[in-house]
Amino acid sequence: MKKKMILLTLISFVGLLICGITYYFTSISILFSLAITFGTCFYHLAIRLVVGHSLNAIYHNKMDYNKWWFKERKFEPKLYNFLQVKKWKKLLPTYDSKAFNIKEHTFEEIIQATCQSEIVHEINMVLSLVPIICTIWFGSLVAFIITSILAFCFDSIFVVIQRYNRPRLKRLLRK
Repeated sequence: MKKKMILLTLISFVGLLICGITYYFTSISILFSLAITFGTCFYHLAIRLVVGHSLNAIYHNKMDYNKWWFKERKFEPKLYNFLQVKKWKKLLPTYDSKAFNIKEHTFEEIIQATCQSEIVHEINMVLSLVPIICTIWFGSLVAFIITSILAFCFDSIFVVIQRYNRPRLKRLLRK
């Protein structure tokens, strides 16, 4: 998954450069739209890479899972049951599956990795809304709002998965 995400980020950046530079010299309107599209994709992919790598460089998957932020809330089990998280969580990709491999890591290390992953996705959720500011310069309010909300929701799914898994892993750790 890492290589694919890096490749998509690079493709988006190259697309932004090609369309942006070509638009600058030709003023062909479709190139402006494509440059914005590639630029938005690049931003959303790049922030995920930067935030993930930055937090990993700081914490190395060693977050304190006993902090109040990571504790299960009373409403969560009912919410996860309603959302049927157990049925669909395995269908989603994992950026670094090695961090969650029970053959390579203890349950405590995996729990710490879920905490770091949760924080990464929560930061990404906030940063996903930043492109809305670009409407000041580029217009396209609806496009920026839609892509920002979709990216926000995408990351929220991974927060749900980490919060769903953590209590189960803690029970396994206690055993």
